[in-house]
Amino acid sequence: MDGKIEAIWVKRAQRGVMDPASSVTLVRDHGVEGDASFGRSRRQVTLIEKEVFDRIRDRLPDATPDMRRANFMLSGVRLEGTRGFVLTLGGARILIQGETRPCERMDEQCLGLTDALDPEWSGGVHGVVVEGGSVSVGDAARIPGLSMSEGGV
Repeated sequence: MDGKIEAIWVKRAQRGVMDPASSVTLVRDHGVEGDASFGRSRRQVTLIEKEVFDRIRDRLPDATPDMRRANFMLSGVRLEGTRGFVLTLGGARILIQGETRPCERMDEQCLGLTDALDPEWSGGVHGVVVEGGSVSVGDAARIPGLSMSEGGV
């Protein structure tokens, strides 16, 4: 399943602002260099799908992808059901460890966003960096061996 990186965000502090970035460095076993979650053991990197947010914005026009508080927004890659798969982002690889469940913080930003992100892994996924590297907006994103119709869809 091939796609691309549409956006990157770096979180300054836990519960802090999400700053857009054009590129970041992923460090093996640590995550996004400079991100507040750097060094965590499980949720080093979080990812969402552009296509999910396109659908959500039809119902909630004030919802923006940065409200999900993820590190990466991808297009052309279906994340549902990909636990255990390795995702290649630019020059790095991420082991997807599971679904990122939406929390009440989503409704603090846009009423209804928590429920909109709840079904079918719409809140995205989280994972750990298994191979570090430089990653930029526009880089390829792929899960080798999966087609767009697979991945839990």
